[in-house]
Amino acid sequence: MLETFDAEAVRRWCAAGLESLRLHQQEIDQLNVYPVPDGDTGTNLVLTVASAQQAIANDAVNGGDDSGGVLRLMSRGALLGARGNSGVIVSQLLRGMADALVDAGAVRGRALAEALGEAATAARAAVAKPVEGTILTVASAAAEGATATGSDDLDAVARSAAGAAARALARTPEQLPALARAGVVDAGGRGLCVLLDALVAVVTGQEVVSAPVTVRRPVIAARETGSSEYGYEVQYLLDADSASVDRLRATLADLGDSLVVVGAEPTWNVHVHVNDVGAAIEAGVEAGRPHRITVTRFEDQAPPLDPDGRGAVVVAAGPGLVELFGGEGARVIGANPSTAEILDAVLATRAGRVVVLPDDPDTQAVAGAAAREAQARGVRVSVVPTRSPVQALAALAVRDAGRGFEDDVIAMAEAAGACRYAEVCYASREALTMAGRCRPGDVLALVEDEVHIIGTELGQTCLDLLDRMLGGGGELVTLLLGDGAPPGLGDELSEHLTQRWPFVEVQIYDGGQPTYPLLVGIE
Repeated sequence: MLETFDAEAVRRWCAAGLESLRLHQQEIDQLNVYPVPDGDTGTNLVLTVASAQQAIANDAVNGGDDSGGVLRLMSRGALLGARGNSGVIVSQLLRGMADALVDAGAVRGRALAEALGEAATAARAAVAKPVEGTILTVASAAAEGATATGSDDLDAVARSAAGAAARALARTPEQLPALARAGVVDAGGRGLCVLLDALVAVVTGQEVVSAPVTVRRPVIAARETGSSEYGYEVQYLLDADSASVDRLRATLADLGDSLVVVGAEPTWNVHVHVNDVGAAIEAGVEAGRPHRITVTRFEDQAPPLDPDGRGAVVVAAGPGLVELFGGEGARVIGANPSTAEILDAVLATRAGRVVVLPDDPDTQAVAGAAAREAQARGVRVSVVPTRSPVQALAALAVRDAGRGFEDDVIAMAEAAGACRYAEVCYASREALTMAGRCRPGDVLALVEDEVHIIGTELGQTCLDLLDRMLGGGGELVTLLLGDGAPPGLGDELSEHLTQRWPFVEVQIYDGGQPTYPLLVGIE
């Protein structure tokens, strides 16, 4: 039995908590009703705590022998890897504990109780509109239970916190009508109880079995009134200063609910439920630099996997691209994803047949690995080898649920293959290309990954690129403007195409993609 909660104990708690969450992942997913019944709270908590554990492993030296230091690493990792509302709140629980235990020395019972109190306060402060009957209520109960012991005994405090949390969890259906209707307790609160049981196991050295919660009936329930108005979950990391984040909070509060903005300069984690995805992302752009943007479209119910259901997952970087693909009904994940991230997105569609559009040659192998893993879980996945977002747009445009899945995949692949793609960027170093030698700062126009034009001025290079590509034919031109595109570039290109190629249809979107001021697709 431990007498102090030292750095090694924190590391063991993180590992034990992650293992226990994985054991209870499906159970917690099935409980998920509030704030929306999307059935992913268990999954989100596992991914969040896994990110916390990875942060400890990656930076063990800086964690040192101080429990507060290791908790700080955990909270930072959880913040950057937080998934969903529950994941963001758990990251703040860890931050509160870390703040309380900075330079605390030997952490005994009273210090742990104080840390749990700070954790509950930090989590509640992070939520724009706290709701009782959620993980916040369970966290507050755990803190109150720990403090009520008045003991400096680590074992007594940990057990009291876990017991009080369990009792509060059992009362959550009395506080939220959505839980009562579904016959379940709060999913996020259940996840916190699992973590507290893991804490007791680490402190006592004895295995603590976190008894599963029985779901009275399948969770296919109406959404809580406060969230039924909003159809999308938007989450992203944001590099910004505190003043900009304060303005962002006010803007997002007017757009939706379930608003949580947490972190500290320079990196924040933003989570909100909205109907206007573009406005939520644009607010982030105005505040700073959003990245790792994810958009999830909620369903009115959380049914089990639909074997005949269709889904689409697109890899994209840029606020405008996220909005475009989200509007096409696709689940969008950020650039350079891991196999696990693609798999998670595939499974989150709850469809038995899913197409993945990687939009990058380097991501195709990762997408293939995710497809094989999904196949082992009963989900048919086809990877359409798109190499550019413009090809993904072409593929999604011909998607037809009335066709057989195989025929639909073939049609999407043919549409993508028929779309010639190009991009414009700046050379970062001297190199010998197919078009000659380029030097840093030159404007490069690449057609299907090969440099065709080396220019000195962005606008003229873009015009030359369009003329060269349309010289080979084409009826539809799609232009995606990047975050480096100067004002007026879209108008300049549109006017040129209208005058020089009057029979061509032109579509221009603000993609917001990094690195490439312009992406071009010609069909």
